[in-house]
Amino acid sequence: MEPLAYRMRPRTLDEVIGQEHLIGKNQILRKCVEKKQLFSMIFFGPSGCGKTTLARVLANECELPYRLFNAVTGNKKDLDKIFEESKFFPGLVVIIDEVHRLNKDKQDLLLPYVENGSITLIGATTSNPLFAINPAIRSRTHLFEVKSNSIEDIMKAVDYAIESERGLNHSVLIDDDAKKLIARHVNGDIRYALNILEICANVCENNTITKETITQFTQIPNLSMDKDDDGHYDAVSAFQKSIRGSDVNAALYYLARLIMANDMDSIERRLLTIAYEDIGLGNPAAVARCVNAIDAAKRVGFPEARIMLANAVIDLTLSPKTKSAINAIDRAIASLKKQALPVPDYLRLTPVNLDEDMKYDYDRPDIWNKIQYLPDKIKDEKFYIPEETSTYEKTLANNYEKLNQIKRTNRIDLLKKKK
Repeated sequence: MEPLAYRMRPRTLDEVIGQEHLIGKNQILRKCVEKKQLFSMIFFGPSGCGKTTLARVLANECELPYRLFNAVTGNKKDLDKIFEESKFFPGLVVIIDEVHRLNKDKQDLLLPYVENGSITLIGATTSNPLFAINPAIRSRTHLFEVKSNSIEDIMKAVDYAIESERGLNHSVLIDDDAKKLIARHVNGDIRYALNILEICANVCENNTITKETITQFTQIPNLSMDKDDDGHYDAVSAFQKSIRGSDVNAALYYLARLIMANDMDSIERRLLTIAYEDIGLGNPAAVARCVNAIDAAKRVGFPEARIMLANAVIDLTLSPKTKSAINAIDRAIASLKKQALPVPDYLRLTPVNLDEDMKYDYDRPDIWNKIQYLPDKIKDEKFYIPEETSTYEKTLANNYEKLNQIKRTNRIDLLKKKK
């Protein structure tokens, strides 16, 4: 018998779980299906969120033939076959996995057919297409984010698989704790969730899947996360506080806890926030390394991802720290909430009725740092206050101090007269 995840693969748009921002009522892909018309597009999002499945469903719903092509393993001969077929099926849908890995030769072959509409390209990638996709491909496609499935989406998929005739057809029951454990463990991957469900359905006692069944027969750890997920949020909170408090062993302990829960989303969000909020200008290089580590971790997935994440956590925990950046922007926001002042006329994009000698001069870099940029009422306000916890921020602070010695003015006409 075919695996459960294969049997439950959506055949229609209504069977796709989640992605309401794309396939919900009056959303763009729903309208494409209603009109039986597709255009070239790229789906980007994390592994297991259903990018390729959604592409297949769209082709089926629009009654268009499609072919699969992998950018890494596919070759020129495979593409030539597809191009030949497109002569008989104009608009042939070509679904390309790992589209960001297309080399230049393959792109050169592909681009004319995408350009003239001979084929309809639907690419799938886990990378940010603004950085990872070649501009030539990107300019000929529309970009759509396919989001990670929520815990509620995963639980809905599990229920549907149990009830469906294509699935388990009510042959087993599953309690809420077990369902939540699966949903929280699989990191938004419905296919992974159904694989766990299938093995547990085969080994459970009394035709009932419990939390104990799952922890006994799968690799899911039995972490102490209560029904309201307080334990989960406590671990995330402790993770951030440990890094902020420079306790590297505690930070690694809570990272391990989140890794064992397979919670890449929480790790990514927390690490990025910590990097910019708590380290920030104290060590910008560590912030950049953190971003790179997260990107690498997402590319390889668990269990190898733990290596990159551990590097980032140790780096951030033992790094100099400063909250000067977040404090600065919060002061600026507080000022705006108190009173939103208009932009000075000479800074506007297209100033009206302003004398020529009062207009901003794009060819006078010698006067740029002498111009007053804040509105008159708050012209002496200081939002950024350096903390000087690192050599880097001390350098910024020294330059800041020198710039503060310069008397700024809104009389651009007088500045222009000084050469």
